[in-house]
Amino acid sequence: MANENNGVFSDLFNAVGVPVQNVADTVVNGVSSATSIVESCTNLCGTIISTLANTAIQLIQGVADGITTALAPKK
Repeated sequence: MANENNGVFSDLFNAVGVPVQNVADTVVNGVSSATSIVESCTNLCGTIISTLANTAIQLIQGVADGITTALAPKK
């Protein structure tokens, strides 16, 4: 009879424990996914900012070169 009680408690533990573990796993996976999304967005924002900065530098260099060429004595 003692074995039957252990079986009932074991079944009860499995019936409750497995879904709880599944929920915990889902939450952890969700957090991992959210972290991946944040990292991707951060990388994308960094790339956009770097590209904009490089474009601005190239534009400034182009304007400076144009001014230098315009001010240079004509041959």
